[in-house]
Amino acid sequence: MERLSAEAIETFVSDHPGWRVDGNALLLQFEFVDFVEAFAFMTKVALIAEKRFHHPEWSNVYSRVIIRITDHEAGGISSRDAAFVEAVDRLQAG
Repeated sequence: MERLSAEAIETFVSDHPGWRVDGNALLLQFEFVDFVEAFAFMTKVALIAEKRFHHPEWSNVYSRVIIRITDHEAGGISSRDAAFVEAVDRLQAG
């Protein structure tokens, strides 16, 4: 898997509101009503991660979930990360 170019990353992030570049990763902080809603979201994201065998770095404090995704194999942001972000965004939309 190859890293995305800086231009491709910039374009991708502009098409996915809320996501930002964090070093060599993509990061987004989600806010939910309460812990139960945040945990339910994390469960759905975990299923996406397992299906894609591409796992985020993340944290949860009560109603806040922070997701950071990078492709360690590629040494930065790759199309695998972009596909993961798109799948997570679909959760939020639906």
